[in-house]
Amino acid sequence: MLATLRLFCIFPLLSAHLGAFAGECPTWPADRARSEITALQQQIDQWDDAYHREGRSLIVDELYDQSRIRLGEWRQCFKLPSSSKPLPTAAGPVAHPIAHTGLDKLHDAADIEAWLRDRKDVWAQPKVDGVAVTLIYRAGRLQQAISRGDGVRGQDWTASAQKISAIPRQLTQPLDLSVQGELYWRLDDHIQARTGSANARATVAGLMGRKDLSIEQAAGIGLFVWDWPQGPNSLAERITGLATLGFATTEPYSQPVSGLADAQQWRDHWYRSPLPFASDGIVLRQSQRPAAERWQARPPYWAVAWKYPFAQALADVRKVDFKVGRTGRITPVLELAPVMLDDRQIRRVSVSSLKRWQELDIRPGDQVAISLAGLTIPRLDSVVLHSTERVELNAPLASDFHPLSCWQPTPGCESQFLARLIWLGGKQGLALPHVGRGTWEKLLDTGRLNSLLDWLALDEPELAKIAGLGERSSARLLHSFHSARQRPFTQWLKALGLPPTGQASLADSWQALAQRNTEQWQAEPGIGPSRAAQLSAFFRDPQVLALSETLRAAGIDGF
Repeated sequence: MLATLRLFCIFPLLSAHLGAFAGECPTWPADRARSEITALQQQIDQWDDAYHREGRSLIVDELYDQSRIRLGEWRQCFKLPSSSKPLPTAAGPVAHPIAHTGLDKLHDAADIEAWLRDRKDVWAQPKVDGVAVTLIYRAGRLQQAISRGDGVRGQDWTASAQKISAIPRQLTQPLDLSVQGELYWRLDDHIQARTGSANARATVAGLMGRKDLSIEQAAGIGLFVWDWPQGPNSLAERITGLATLGFATTEPYSQPVSGLADAQQWRDHWYRSPLPFASDGIVLRQSQRPAAERWQARPPYWAVAWKYPFAQALADVRKVDFKVGRTGRITPVLELAPVMLDDRQIRRVSVSSLKRWQELDIRPGDQVAISLAGLTIPRLDSVVLHSTERVELNAPLASDFHPLSCWQPTPGCESQFLARLIWLGGKQGLALPHVGRGTWEKLLDTGRLNSLLDWLALDEPELAKIAGLGERSSARLLHSFHSARQRPFTQWLKALGLPPTGQASLADSWQALAQRNTEQWQAEPGIGPSRAAQLSAFFRDPQVLALSETLRAAGIDGF
């Protein structure tokens, strides 16, 4: 099958710009370091082989980028050499007339400012997210199309290129020339900041890797020419010349920049504006460059990419915590080495359920992909790579936790008990002013709360002894606790965790409700068999009955 190529060059990812992502080096012994690096290298080799040999993308592009960065960081940390041939399946049988140089990829404004310093006549273009190609013309007619391959040799894409209407078959002038550009998947009013790259690069790679490209498929492919290696000396002249020859896409997306502010403006504009293609950053090009015959398949000094913020980030799992909610639901939460997503630092992400955690088998040391749901909430997308060392975790058993478990902070019940207190004092329960998670945690730390309602008996001298509570805070907290005694009966029921009752009529006393059996609950409107069983169990649970006695003794209305 024809080889295809990822847009980026491998070598830039292992360049000095690793510092943009570098974190602390892992504290692995030498044997563990070698096994982890080998595992990541093998995974990347598998992705490369599927992509370049089979035209299949097994991982989204930016996670691939970050995985290569991570591999380079680890090799630097443990002083291990890089792979001598990072793209063994990328090269093809056809030589490029001029080498494809690739690009260094920067992520920080400070690095861009340093790169721009002392450079003149610099232009910005969107970094189109597609697959690179060389187009060769003889006497103005398209003669050959070559995939990027390893930058020196690629695959012959001529047959497919002849079907792509975006590639001019005949130039407006009978010239001999070659151009380098990007084949991209056409998108309508695509806004990168909103929808990301939509797997556009993999779509084009897969199509170009086929032996037979249909007319309909070819119509979906566009062309962005980003270089005329042997063209005029200045970039402005090359851009104008390309438009005259019939390469119309380049000129509207090429803008001069005089400094960092201009580069930032165009980067933000193209990131948030409708474009006909996906893009993953901008490219800054210096107008003057060496003669094309001197170009090599490595990042040049006269051009650089400034990447957009990652939509997905590769994160290292440091710890797995298991949070038990008020109703007994177990939610694993991953503690991560800090990563940036859309200018936000992310340190924790929920796995959503114990079952999902078990299916993904996430342990400390694993590499996971995270994104932002609704642009705000961290979300776990997938496991990218399992660590070679599987840490044993003491995960809670789902059978041990349910809506009627953990009414005291006994060992193993701390999380659910705290969740009960937070619910009780929150807006869903008693709506106690100035009482939140921190208040309950502080009281739990003192050992004064061994039951859900022990706080009712706290007095001012006891509160004054608690470290961190000043006189004013103690008085305010005591007033808040006293106000709970005035809450209506139905509000107390919700605070204790009464299952939802729908449209059922509720008596105004605990005794009347506790006398209802399952059939009587089910006879109420909106109560089905499952909910009826839950309500009946709630009013018969010994721990709940003990709480009702405490509230009766305290003189709470309805008990």
